[in-house]
Amino acid sequence: MRVSVPCVLQVAYESRSHLRPSGLSSSLPGSSGGKPAYSFHVSADGQMQPVPFPSDALLGPGIPRHARQIHTLSHGEVVCAVTISTSTRHVYTGGKGCVKVWDISQPGSKSPMAQLDCLNRDNYIRSCKLLPDGRTLIVGGEASTLSIWDLATPTPRIKAELTSSAPACYALAISPDNKVCFSCCSDGNIVVWDLHNQTLVRQFQGHTDGASCIDISNDGTKLWTGGLDNTVLKQQQHQGIIFSLGYCPTGEWLAVGMESSNVEVLHVSKPDKYQLHLHESCVLSLKFAYCGKWFVSTGKDNLLNAWRTPYGASIFQSKESSSVLSCDVSPDDKYIVTGSGDKKATVYEVVY
Repeated sequence: MRVSVPCVLQVAYESRSHLRPSGLSSSLPGSSGGKPAYSFHVSADGQMQPVPFPSDALLGPGIPRHARQIHTLSHGEVVCAVTISTSTRHVYTGGKGCVKVWDISQPGSKSPMAQLDCLNRDNYIRSCKLLPDGRTLIVGGEASTLSIWDLATPTPRIKAELTSSAPACYALAISPDNKVCFSCCSDGNIVVWDLHNQTLVRQFQGHTDGASCIDISNDGTKLWTGGLDNTVLKQQQHQGIIFSLGYCPTGEWLAVGMESSNVEVLHVSKPDKYQLHLHESCVLSLKFAYCGKWFVSTGKDNLLNAWRTPYGASIFQSKESSSVLSCDVSPDDKYIVTGSGDKKATVYEVVY
């Protein structure tokens, strides 16, 4: 099988202390109660201006009104990874040593329907990805081995293990044709796996420190990774460690979550960007809705924020009881699932 690997460019960004803009507190259209400006457009020459939101920023088809919590999944360990199935029936939560599988199709209190023991008991799962048919789950974490699970059998079983030289995997991405898996490694390398033959295709040095997050464009031609070395794979100015990123499924926008508490939304072919200031601490995870019109970010500040693409009007917020480490959006954009330091996952229904 011939596997095509996207070309990746890397550029190091200046690492200088984050400067929160001052004196930019004018009320914005769409903001409530005279809330100070939190969304800024940054021009190519670095000029920051508050964004005047369009009248339809929070209205119109495909824009949520809010999200309500419908399930609490008591995993029992810190939940570092979550994913929801295409059918929206099953949620997978990755904690210490295992992934638990939950059926969310019925109301009421929840117990896991299965437990997939993937790593040593004391090692955390950091990423889990489902193939669209819901029959295969790929799991990575604080181990040199990725495990591939067959979910189509009556009892889920490991059907393959992929071992690299890196001691841990921080993030995974699957190519749109489901033939290739990309693994972000703690040594900074990006490893490319052939899922059909379960072989290592190649690996390339992406970062000088751990590669922390990854996403791939819908056509499979562009791959972005972010790293603990203050770099992200695109020529834009950044400051600080990159903890999360996501590529808009329908447009030329890349959203990046920063250690500095900022979310930055970058145009992939133009130098301008938006900088969003609502989180109060590290932005730990980020995910676009499949329609591309909005995205969510979560943080160490216990917040789940939903933003309008690309300019970042705040659609809704939810405050959880602990740091929100991971998130996913269902393929029909009707559900959000988050994983928390409070040893649980939360399922939200998106209300339009």
